[in-house]
Amino acid sequence: MSSTKLIRIVAAVIRNAEGRVLMVRKRGAEVLQQPGGKRDADDRDDLHTLARELHEELGCTMLREGARWMGRFSAPAANEPGHVVEAEVYEVRVEGQVEARAEIEELRWVDPAAPGDLLIARLSREQILPLLVGA
Repeated sequence: MSSTKLIRIVAAVIRNAEGRVLMVRKRGAEVLQQPGGKRDADDRDDLHTLARELHEELGCTMLREGARWMGRFSAPAANEPGHVVEAEVYEVRVEGQVEARAEIEELRWVDPAAPGDLLIARLSREQILPLLVGA
């Protein structure tokens, strides 16, 4: 029997006018990842979770209109050894100023075609960012 534990999250792909993707680094972590988080018991659906998380962590408002489900992806968790993260990923638009709040230490706009040597979670680097190249 496997000792791997599953962490289910909802993650956002947010792009700026230049096509760069917003990545965040949580306090105490080394890697950048998509913004988002775990569902709370009172969250109605994935988009409710994302709207709550984006408001708490980035101070912005998510626009439900135009939200696009990109798929379900999984990879070894970046910050929890022995865990696998499974993410429902949505491309969304936001309004308002984006700023690091709550447990978010750093914001970075990343070119999905050329992320360079940034430390990026495997889920984002290997699965999400490649989908955005040329899209």
